[in-house]
Amino acid sequence: MSEEPKVNVEEKKVEEKKAEEATPSSSNEKKHVEKKPKAPKDAKKEDAKNKGKGKAEQQEEANPEWIELRLKLYEEYKKINEEKKAALPDIPIEITLPDGKKVPGLGGKTTPLEIAKSISRGLADSVVVAKVDGEFWDLHRALPEKDCSLALFKFDTPEGKKAFWHSSAHILGQALERKYGGHLTIGPAIDDGFYYDVDLGSNVLSGDDMDSLQQFCESIVAQKQPFERVEVPRDVALQMFSYNKFKVEIISKIPQEEKVTVYRCGPLIDLCRGPHVPNTSFVKAFRPTKTGGVFWQSKDTNPVLTRVYGVSFPDKKQLQEYIHLLEEAAKRDHRNVGRQQELFFFHPFSPGSCFMLPHGARIYNKLISLMKSEYHHRGFTEVISPNMYSSELWKTSGHWENYKENMFVFECDKTEFSLKPMNCPGHCLMFKHRARSYRELPIRFADFGVLHRNELAGALTGLTRVRRFQQDDAHIFCSADMIEKEIKGALEFMSHIYGIFGFEFNLNLSTRPEKFLGEIELWDKAEKALADVLNQFGKPWKINPGDGAFYGPKIDIQITDALKRLHQCATIQLDFQLPIRFGLEFQTETDHQRPVIIHRAILGSVERMMAILIEHTGGKWPFWLSPRQIIVLSISEKSAAYASEVRKTISEAGFYVDEDISDKTINKKVREAQLAQYNFALVVGEQESSNRTVNIRNRENEQVGLKTVDEAIAWFKQLEKEFK
Repeated sequence: MSEEPKVNVEEKKVEEKKAEEATPSSSNEKKHVEKKPKAPKDAKKEDAKNKGKGKAEQQEEANPEWIELRLKLYEEYKKINEEKKAALPDIPIEITLPDGKKVPGLGGKTTPLEIAKSISRGLADSVVVAKVDGEFWDLHRALPEKDCSLALFKFDTPEGKKAFWHSSAHILGQALERKYGGHLTIGPAIDDGFYYDVDLGSNVLSGDDMDSLQQFCESIVAQKQPFERVEVPRDVALQMFSYNKFKVEIISKIPQEEKVTVYRCGPLIDLCRGPHVPNTSFVKAFRPTKTGGVFWQSKDTNPVLTRVYGVSFPDKKQLQEYIHLLEEAAKRDHRNVGRQQELFFFHPFSPGSCFMLPHGARIYNKLISLMKSEYHHRGFTEVISPNMYSSELWKTSGHWENYKENMFVFECDKTEFSLKPMNCPGHCLMFKHRARSYRELPIRFADFGVLHRNELAGALTGLTRVRRFQQDDAHIFCSADMIEKEIKGALEFMSHIYGIFGFEFNLNLSTRPEKFLGEIELWDKAEKALADVLNQFGKPWKINPGDGAFYGPKIDIQITDALKRLHQCATIQLDFQLPIRFGLEFQTETDHQRPVIIHRAILGSVERMMAILIEHTGGKWPFWLSPRQIIVLSISEKSAAYASEVRKTISEAGFYVDEDISDKTINKKVREAQLAQYNFALVVGEQESSNRTVNIRNRENEQVGLKTVDEAIAWFKQLEKEFK
């Protein structure tokens, strides 16, 4: 089973719920309304009696009274903490830096920022967060009263970005409290910025409020508000946040005896583990980006909150670069390029199922052909399995209990059936249909069968999230002592394919989650095997603790596209549970043993990979993958017959080639060929016709030169062979 990338669909579910409520009861079908932030109707014409009542954009600063009550409690415990710190004796400690160097300090008094300043002023000016003995730590928080290790991180590291954007979320939260009187819930850092979920009550926050919200946040930044950390008893935290039912719910889950950490910046005090930058002025560029609706804790029975997204940087130039990337991403949006190049479309008669047009099918089939061409010499055997199965199969595999809501279920012959959402259970049946010997292992089944998953209507997004799709799915049945070799082979296969596309990639080892099946000893052995292979593979990797599948650890691979965005496509997963559930065995020389299954996908969903490639290339396809490789252009009517002959010859050689023998000028023909993204235009006139040659120009209208038709075909074949 290949996992689709995780998406946040609460915003979409909120919109679906609103759409349902607005839909006449005569319709049983859910309708989705695309949400676009907009200001309240006739906001400027509101009656004077409504001013300041329920319209967020009409309020300068709410400053609800509970802010002062919260501050009073905070100051009381801040004073207690400071008195304890002042009473500490000088405790000499030794601080070990990443390079092994040891520096002296005082436990409970020396801070990471002071150590950074002792190394260099430049480091102190650029560092944003620390780690002490592996634990994230504020730069201005005193080191523990014992010897410790210390690592410092700048913004350009994942650790630095996370702390920086988390601090920025607190700036946003303060603005949402002070300007709109909102009750804050959670505000984490995410891969490309941060967000805060807030209950605005009757207030409305729209896209038109972004500029004024940004100005408010910038005023907070300008005040250089320090981030302060204080620990308070749980009961005090409940009192401190008694006005906010969401915070109370979070605090109530904390054990009675535990301390609760809160952070302050300006008048904002928030529940938070930290860490944070020293003060708000570290954020030099701040931009709220969009709003949306979500359910509290992602449950559609809970209150609807407003989610405000943002991004920030330590340098204004970085924000401008980010805005440029957003603009470029909009130009490259696969939905727009797909429409312009006539690659695919969607229709409400089959939501989430793509209609792949002829030129789109060329790309789609090329991707599948690429994988098939590799399968033969890598020892994979292609199989074809059914599209629908009885519910008994899914009950055996465990998917009926854990995945049924994502399946299309229907009745057939008075029995519940479903369309398959994944191939692995079917492949287990194929393995089991006869006795297996250890001499057959490893068995590598590859399947491009059509899969269906019942995604929420609101989560459907072009080719990146669909209901009907195909995967380059494969399942390797092997013995335990073959795991390392097979995983290594899967990594090498993946690296080869991604190299063709020009993708860089990151590797993460996801280990045993809290809820898991099987023996811990088996998990430990499997995780060690994966770690050993990753070490041998020679590329950097990280541990992603607790994020493995319930049936086994996995290697998650994220690719980086031309816009430096991360996408998870490939996955390599170990599975000990399906062989147990299906009673799979193979005969050794002395007994029967149970195989291990390795789930493996490289492209993942072919539809999604196609979307990523469209945006990665901007629709400027490499020749080998291009749906419009060549066009033959006649200069005049006199060379039209030769142009048609050239087109036919090159087409018979296996290339996608068109012709334009119209009466347009040659300059117009060349320009239209460029706009249509043909890789090469072959211009032919009377001279080329006489010499049996073609004059080749590339997509940028640069001269490649004269070649005979046979020379051109040989050159094109070489380009395809080299994946250019």
